[in-house]
Amino acid sequence: MKYVSLEQVEPGDVLARSIYSSEGLTLLQTGVQLTVGMINKLRRFGVSMLSIKDPFLDEIKEEEVVTEATRKDAIRNLSGAIACVQSGKHLDVRGIQKSVGNIVEETLRNRRVLLNLGEIRTNDNALYIHSLNVCMMATVMGVGLGYNTSQLKELAIGAILHDIGKLSVDKEAPAYKKNSMDNHHTWLGFHILRKKHEMSIVSAHVPLQHHEWVDGSGVPRGLSGDEIHDFAKIVAICNYYDNLISPFSDEEDTIAPYEACERVMGLAEKRFDHKMVIHFLRSIAFYPTGTSLKLSTGEIGIVIDQNRGLPSRPVVRVIKREQAANKRMSDDHEINDIDLGEETTIFITGVME
Repeated sequence: MKYVSLEQVEPGDVLARSIYSSEGLTLLQTGVQLTVGMINKLRRFGVSMLSIKDPFLDEIKEEEVVTEATRKDAIRNLSGAIACVQSGKHLDVRGIQKSVGNIVEETLRNRRVLLNLGEIRTNDNALYIHSLNVCMMATVMGVGLGYNTSQLKELAIGAILHDIGKLSVDKEAPAYKKNSMDNHHTWLGFHILRKKHEMSIVSAHVPLQHHEWVDGSGVPRGLSGDEIHDFAKIVAICNYYDNLISPFSDEEDTIAPYEACERVMGLAEKRFDHKMVIHFLRSIAFYPTGTSLKLSTGEIGIVIDQNRGLPSRPVVRVIKREQAANKRMSDDHEINDIDLGEETTIFITGVME
C-alpha cells in the first residue's frame, strides 16, 4: 500500500485500509474501489491522507502490532464509554477492559514489530483514533520497559482514557471550581476514573498527570521528576507525538512522523523523561510503511518494511520504469528493494508530500 494525500487519489484507486466512524462502524471497507463521489465525501469528512493499494506492493504484507478487528472493537467500546460520560451516566469500563486486554495480549505477541499508526482520521473519529493511538504507543513502550501484564493493563486503560475529562464538566466533582486550574480536564478525568472500584487508582493518575512536565512547568500541579508517575510520563510523550501528526489536534501545524520524533527528542529532560524518550524512539516507525521517500541516490522509494532496532532506517522499494530504445517509457519495471539498515551510505533526504 501507499500512504498518500487525498489530492493524489484518483477514481479507480483501491482503498488499502478501512475507515471507521466514531462508533466503530465501517464507513469504507478495505478493497473498495474509490469513486468520484466517495473521494468528495472523504474530503467533506476532513480526510487529508489515505492508504491505497499499489500493484507493485501487492506481495508486501504490513506487520501490525494490533489487528484491525481489535482496533475496531476498541473504538466501539471507547465510543460507548464516552457516551456514558457525556450523558452523565456512570462510566461502564467493562468493554474498555476487554479491549485493553486484547491490545496488551497482541502487543506482547508481536513485540518485535514496530508500530505504524495508519488509521485514517475524519472529523467524526479523530478523538477516538487519537485515544487508540496513544493507548497502542503506550502499551508498546510498556512492553519494551518490561512491565508485566497487570501493569500493562493499568497503563493501557489510563492511556486510552487519558482525555476522558475533556468530555465532561462535572460541577459535582470535588475539584470543580469555576475559572480555576482545578477544573482542568486532567482533574476531571481523574475524578471520573477514581470512582471506578474495578479500576486501579494508578490508571486514574494517568489522566491527572499526563500534562505534567519533568522540569516542573506542566499542569495541573506543577509536578517534576520522580513526582510524576512513570505511566503518565509515557502517555505525555505519546499524547504529544500523536497530536503533532494529527490534522485535527490543537497544534498549529501537522508534521510528518520523523519530524514529530525530532520534536520529542528536543524536549527530553525538559517536558519528557529522557529514559522514556529513548524507549519511545525505539517503539515507533519514523517513516511508516507506505511513506514515499527521497533518497541520497536521487531515487524515490516507498517504505515496505521496518528495522526494529533502527526505526529511522527502513526498507525502501524503488520502482523504475525502463526506457525503450525510442526513448518512450515502456511497461517494464525494475524493482529494487534497499535495506537502509544495511546500505549505510544511502540516506533519506526527504519525504514526498
